[in-house]
Amino acid sequence: MPDDQFDLDILQRYLARQVPQTGQLQSVEKFSDGQSNPTFLLNCSSGRFVLRRQPPGELLQSAHAVDREFRVIEALQHSEVPVARAIHLCEDRDVIGSLFYIMSYEPGRIFWDPTLPKLDKAQRHAIYGEMNRVLAALHDIDVDAVGLADFGRPGNYFERQVSRWSRQYRASEIDPIPAMDRLIEWLPQNLPPDDGKVSLIHGDYRIDNIIFDDARARAKAVLDWELSTLGHPYADLAYQCMQWRMDRDCVIPGLGAIDRGALGIPNERDYVAQYCERRGLDAIPDWDFYLVFGFFRFAAILQGVLKRALDGNASSEKAFAYGALAPVLARMAVELID
Repeated sequence: MPDDQFDLDILQRYLARQVPQTGQLQSVEKFSDGQSNPTFLLNCSSGRFVLRRQPPGELLQSAHAVDREFRVIEALQHSEVPVARAIHLCEDRDVIGSLFYIMSYEPGRIFWDPTLPKLDKAQRHAIYGEMNRVLAALHDIDVDAVGLADFGRPGNYFERQVSRWSRQYRASEIDPIPAMDRLIEWLPQNLPPDDGKVSLIHGDYRIDNIIFDDARARAKAVLDWELSTLGHPYADLAYQCMQWRMDRDCVIPGLGAIDRGALGIPNERDYVAQYCERRGLDAIPDWDFYLVFGFFRFAAILQGVLKRALDGNASSEKAFAYGALAPVLARMAVELID
């Protein structure tokens, strides 16, 4: 049995005691995508559910926090941000070898290609508008009202994050990446003034982390909340906008060199303007810094994916291809600061 699987009989006995609404566990299928926390479809007598667990093996400190994921989706159940239904969190590692949680299975469409080739121009425009709406709604969440006032640390978000991802990168460094060394030096010296903005942020807000309704351009559930925290909303926005700058043939396909207007997809400037209008903002100063930080952070994350792959703990067969993207993203960030 692969080391990222588990004993189905033990899991069934646990579910019968703690989550009886699932009924009899009939089969388990591992979702092939996703680079961090292994995710499984549970086919049960009462329907389908999703189990998301920490990966096996030694983990970087503070990584793979499925308990934080569960907490945030539970908090957002009745908000304007669509999420799966939070059902149960298991913190007993003896059950399947690591923490895991159970949530509802939400059928729908996931778009892996941001050009949305199977949709028409109007549908593409609607999908991007919906992504923008959900992101703005997320950043407008009253964290006190949903019980997440303590979901992040106080202080300058970018200062903390640059320090954190510099450490995470060093902990998973394999071959030297000169561009990452440059960014680790440049970012602390060019932090924008702390403007006091704090929101609940997703941390990995991309088109392929959203399930859309089959029949209309409406988000049914935002997925993969592992990196969510209280932080600066512009980090989320810039992270998503990196996709506008990434190559079309990248392992994570981007919108670079695409005639977005012909496809009905807003350009980066218009997408940012829509976000600002939804949140009552005039403009976003220091935009290049937020993009540089986004590229750096994503490169550090993908370096961790590569390290887990080399250690035999990868969650996806694409892990090596994703890891190879780290130096590419770092060079793109350096091009921005140059």
